[in-house]
Amino acid sequence: MAGLIPPATLEQIRAASDIVDVIGASLPLKRAGANFLALCPFHKEKTPSFHVNPQRQIFHCFGCHKGGDVFTFVKEYENITFLEAVRRLAERARIPLEFAENPAASQTQFLKETLLKIHEQLCQRWQAVLANAAAGQIARDYLAKRGVSAEAVKLFRLGCAPDAWDDTVNWAKSRGFDLATVEQAGLIIRKDAEGGGPPRYYDRFRGRLMFPICDEQGRVIGFSGRILAGDEKTAKYVNSPETPIFTKGRVMFGLDKSKRAILDAGFAIICEGQLDLIACFMAGVQNIVAPQGTALTADHCRILKRYVPEVVLCFDSDTAGQKAALRALDDLLASGLAIRVATVPAPHDPDSFIKEEGGAAFRELIQRAAGFFDYLLNRLLTTNDPASDRGRAAVVRDMAAAVLKTGDAVLIDTYAQKTAQRLGVGVEAVRAQFRKAGQPVREPRPEVEFADAQPTEEAPPPSPAEAWLLKLLLLDDALVPWTAANLDPDWLQHPQVRRIIERRLAAERAGDWQSVAALLDELEDDLAAQRLVTESVSENRELKNRPEQLVQTAQRLRDQFLDRQLREASRQIADPALPDEQRIALLRRQAELRQAKQLPLPPFAPG
Repeated sequence: MAGLIPPATLEQIRAASDIVDVIGASLPLKRAGANFLALCPFHKEKTPSFHVNPQRQIFHCFGCHKGGDVFTFVKEYENITFLEAVRRLAERARIPLEFAENPAASQTQFLKETLLKIHEQLCQRWQAVLANAAAGQIARDYLAKRGVSAEAVKLFRLGCAPDAWDDTVNWAKSRGFDLATVEQAGLIIRKDAEGGGPPRYYDRFRGRLMFPICDEQGRVIGFSGRILAGDEKTAKYVNSPETPIFTKGRVMFGLDKSKRAILDAGFAIICEGQLDLIACFMAGVQNIVAPQGTALTADHCRILKRYVPEVVLCFDSDTAGQKAALRALDDLLASGLAIRVATVPAPHDPDSFIKEEGGAAFRELIQRAAGFFDYLLNRLLTTNDPASDRGRAAVVRDMAAAVLKTGDAVLIDTYAQKTAQRLGVGVEAVRAQFRKAGQPVREPRPEVEFADAQPTEEAPPPSPAEAWLLKLLLLDDALVPWTAANLDPDWLQHPQVRRIIERRLAAERAGDWQSVAALLDELEDDLAAQRLVTESVSENRELKNRPEQLVQTAQRLRDQFLDRQLREASRQIADPALPDEQRIALLRRQAELRQAKQLPLPPFAPG
């Protein structure tokens, strides 16, 4: 962030983004004294412990200890990067983002914003064609035949690309867009003219039902078009190529609409296609996504791991769908996701199953989804003859090849036992075959941490005196000048408290202190320090006689520091091998420390 967005711009965006308004748009806030309360969105609770402080422009949960400023909330709540959170709040406040000291970044950002504008406007154009134009009648008929409701069409912003070679080209010209830029967006295709003449362009999407592809923020970044009429040689689906704003292996269709449901459910359902997803979503099964124009990738898995620890694969019941589930294993294991598989009865896909059996039956099917290796064992027993030597060998071989990839000795032995039981053979024989399988055991990769992951060991809390000093300085700016003149940071032992107070005193001396919220941004790399700040300023207890408490607390910290120095000097003096010259110097130092401890700190005087 440093060197990219000027601090003055960040402060302008923060000032224009009242934290109560921003959080209140996502959570029902209730006033409680000077603060606002809500159920925390970052962990499950029945009694509200999520506090929003309008005066300090911060939030803090006393249950899970998440806290920060308005940027932090948007970043954590939406599972986006800090820069994306800044950009979203800037758009909300209608503040143009200025990128400093980085012309290349500014140029790249301008291109991305232009491509986003083109995609959004073309999406609206195709929506209008589907809704009203004669060219959209074939798509309207197809949707009616598939049972896609008007509500679903509106929610997923479906459209229709007219069956013409130059409709998008002419539309782009009419809007004043440079055709080379529209080509870079992947929406038209360039054809060089023979003889060195000017290039010609034609539409990529023609005569197709259009599904907008959105990023996690809901912005249109690409399209997928389904053929509505044509011969068997015509591709059923055509997708946007990769562009500066669209990488198909990193985009999950529907995630912008389903991410809250995914977080609430604790797992994500992965299906194969857009119409399957739309059918599930409209039937009330909304914790669902679909890979976009590609098989499930490692990037897809990493994205989902940010939200939940478990996925349920729900691919089509045909052979291709079941093979897709098996291909997904390596990347899912590498991400650390737990895997279950829901099998839709043949000949159905999720869309047709819901239309025939209903949403409740589909939810039950998801709830009954088997663990991946149980599903695999069942499939192997179905596709091989367990009564034959060849079939039994194939089941053991393929189970070993899959389960050994986990590197989990307990899991491996569990499925050796299950495989032996299902085949009716001795478990030691299957264990021996697993060991001989020759499949190298892959060390599991480190798990990707998701938003609410907690450290395995809590950092020790600061001493009461240090915690009290921090609270005083963050809650009362009038106490800071005296502290800057009289407090030695060496008196502080807790590393985060010392870092925070050093930052606060440095800002006082430089005259550039802004706010607690700005301080939290500076501490973005130190979650423990951020937590201490939000806890210090979120407590509602009234602080009385603050100047007197400040002097007493500072004196206590100074005396504790001098006591530590005295103890260390005594330890060194007790060393019989210590030279006399050094012993005399230490005795002199002890006398100076005792004398310093007798001196009071200066009385408080306002700065």
